[in-house]
This record gives sequence, structure tokens and C-alpha cells, in this order.
Amino acid sequence: MDAKQLDDALPPLVDRLVASYFADRRTQHIDKEYLPSQATIVDICDLLLELTFPGYVGRMGLTPHNISYHVGELLPRLFEQLCRETVQCLCHEHERCDERPPEDLSACRQKAFDLARDFVERIPEVRERIAADVQAAYDGDPAATSTAECILAYPAILAITIYRYAHELYQLNVPLIPRIMAEHAHRRTGIDIHPGARIGRSFFIDHGTGVVIGETTDIGDNVKIYQGVTLGALSFPKDERGRLIRGYKRHPTVGNNVTIYANAIILGSDAVIGDGAVVGGSVFLTESIAPGHQVSITPPILKVRPPK
Repeated sequence: MDAKQLDDALPPLVDRLVASYFADRRTQHIDKEYLPSQATIVDICDLLLELTFPGYVGRMGLTPHNISYHVGELLPRLFEQLCRETVQCLCHEHERCDERPPEDLSACRQKAFDLARDFVERIPEVRERIAADVQAAYDGDPAATSTAECILAYPAILAITIYRYAHELYQLNVPLIPRIMAEHAHRRTGIDIHPGARIGRSFFIDHGTGVVIGETTDIGDNVKIYQGVTLGALSFPKDERGRLIRGYKRHPTVGNNVTIYANAIILGSDAVIGDGAVVGGSVFLTESIAPGHQVSITPPILKVRPPK
């Protein structure tokens, strides 16, 4: 196709593409005002990592003399960005549901301010939980040489850290931002933790790739899981109109001091893994395991052929 042919073909193609936008509005955001910025939410994640691991992430050479100035510079940036994106999310929800902009934008801004303030107030407590997760990673992996190695190199620490903060926003009922944060961590690490999951203290994911933890999963303290583990839903009931019923418990419950080995799949709200239980690799479970019990599958029969 030469330049003239391209010039002739382009206007009809533009018309067809634009017509497709209005034929199906599910995949376009035209003539609407409010939407969060994915790039800014990634920046929020980066600021949270820098505030959580000072000296490890972001600015180097921090000292007792300059740390307060450093935090005093980061916190207002985090607060401002979080406020702005929360306004966009709250107004987007109103616009999406009501098909019109919110009538009182000042009320939306005030609510976003209050939510952002409540969130940043929780950062010190979240850091305490993350410190316990870092220690669990070091204690649970004999290959780890220090907690510094866990912070700098382990994808699970990144995924769990972002999850911990996304979960706080989820509990505050902030729309969209928690899920965007979680999926950012998912893309970076291969670990998929829904921000609605409830996870106790000293949580460790070894290796991590392919781990999936669903929205209504409950996990106790001192739990260790390996790569490829799925804590998922068994089925998705629908209402009389055929739509998925949302907002109910549909994922497993995992007690304290549980170990789940690689590629195990545990599905459904009826699956309760008791305290101290061990779930072996590649196990498929839809029922409960009593406290202290171990579950494993029969090893496959190996056939070794000599060389021809």
C-alpha cells in the first residue's frame, strides 16, 4: 500500500473504529471526566516502599540527622497524590453508577481527604507487620543470608508489602486503588494477592511465582506457602438473572502455623486448614484438614529406561 492508498483508506477506517466505540461502551471512557491514573498509583506504591524501607529503597545515605527531612518530604507527596487519586475514584464511582458527575464535588474532596488522612495514620502499624514478614522470610529460608537480602531481592516481600497497604485502603472502602496496587505487584512478581484477603502476622511466600490468594481468603499467623499455591474459589453461584453473586465468603480459611507446599490447590469456603497442618505439594483440596494433620498425594510410579 503506497502513501496515496493509505490516505484514501484511513478516513473510512477512522469512522469504523469510532463507530465501534459507541456501539459498545464497555471498553471506552469517552465524554466522562473522572478516572484514576495507573501511573500515579504506581508512584504511590513506590513512595510507600521508600517510606517502609528507608535506606533500602530510594534515597541512599540517610542518617539520624536527615531522616526526618526525608520523611517530611515524602509524606506530603504521598498524601497529595493519594488525595487526588481518591477523588478521581470516588467521583468515577458516582459517575459510573449515576451516569452524571457528582453534584457536590467539595464533599467528594473532603471524603478523599479524610480517607487519605486515615490511611497515612496507619503506616507505622503496617510497617510493624511488614517487619515481621521480613523476619519470617529470613527465618523460613536457609538460603537467606540476611534480612537485607530479603528486602532487596525477594519478590514475596515486595508483593506482601504492597498487599499490606492495599488491604488498608480496601478496608477503608477506597474504590479501584487497592486493586490497581495489587495488580501492579502481580505484574512485577507473579504473586497475585487480592487486597481483600485477610492475612495474619509473619507471613512468608517462598519463591512465589504463580501464587494466587483470593479476595475472601483468611490466613492466620506464621503461615508459609510455596510457589504455585492457589487459595481460590470452588464455584460462583449466580442470581435469578444469571449474574454472579458477589460479596460472600468463597475462599479457604488457613489457620496459624500452617505450611502449604508447592502447587497445592485449595478451593472453596468449606476448606478450613487447621492450626499446625501441613499440605503437601500438588495436593488438591476442597475439604477441611484437622489441626496438626498432614495431607499428601500418593507419589507417582517412576519408570527409568536405560539408554538405547
